[in-house]
Amino acid sequence: MPRRRAIAEPEQPTQINIVPMIDVTFSILAFFIMSTLFLTRLETLSVNLPKAKNSQTQLNNNRVTLTINEQGNLFLDRQPIQADQVADSIQKRQQPDQPLVVILNADRAINYGAAVEVLDKVRQVPGVRVAISTKKETAPVEADAP
Repeated sequence: MPRRRAIAEPEQPTQINIVPMIDVTFSILAFFIMSTLFLTRLETLSVNLPKAKNSQTQLNNNRVTLTINEQGNLFLDRQPIQADQVADSIQKRQQPDQPLVVILNADRAINYGAAVEVLDKVRQVPGVRVAISTKKETAPVEADAP
């Protein structure tokens, strides 16, 4: 039986397939985006904030967060605290020559008097600014009339 000769196939140029590399890059990018979104939520406790149309973002590196949850419990930077300790704890965190901003996260279901009482204790500390945290109210979308 005669031997068959191998037919020489033309060599194809070497190619680099970048589609899997792009998929991995986008997966890593999506992971980092999602993880940074969750890091911002760790800063405060979950409360149902009131809505306001004219709220503004406050940027300050020297800040503490004071949270009043629906049950009326107080937390200073996620740590439970008693109402009579608020002024002393805030004063300990204050640094010289840097204004301290206390961000008040109060649940919308709490008594107005409880929020005023906490604000009064915060205002006892000289040089402290207070910011009240709210949710940005979105304007309703109006449909065009036909």
